[in-house]
Amino acid sequence: MAEGPFFHGTKGEFRAGDELVPGHGSNFQAGRVSNNVYFTSLVSTAAWGAQLASALAGRADRGRIYVVEPLGEFEDDPNVTDKKFPGNPTRSYRTRSPLRVMGELEEWEPHPPEALQAMLDGLERLREQGLDVIED
Repeated sequence: MAEGPFFHGTKGEFRAGDELVPGHGSNFQAGRVSNNVYFTSLVSTAAWGAQLASALAGRADRGRIYVVEPLGEFEDDPNVTDKKFPGNPTRSYRTRSPLRVMGELEEWEPHPPEALQAMLDGLERLREQGLDVIED
């Protein structure tokens, strides 16, 4: 089992003690309800989650990163580990159990604007090709 600390990047605003649970709208596909909550043990991966969630929502802010504690079992995220990054170098995980918010990570380095735009362009190409499949 992976060891923390663990992070969750999002556009949402939470407080210490809040629990992130499955069953909410996906940050990455409009109209999709997520069966899992996603998290990572790398700040740089959480930064992608935060920045993409915020940009896809049409917001100008960089999003937020929270330090979280998994309250149940979790597994490697097959959307990146099996499809894009064998061996899970992004240290990406998912769970159907809650994640408890321990606090917000205030100091983190966002990815450069050109890298964010390249990622957004890549996601758009996948959508156009019908390849933006999320295994949830």
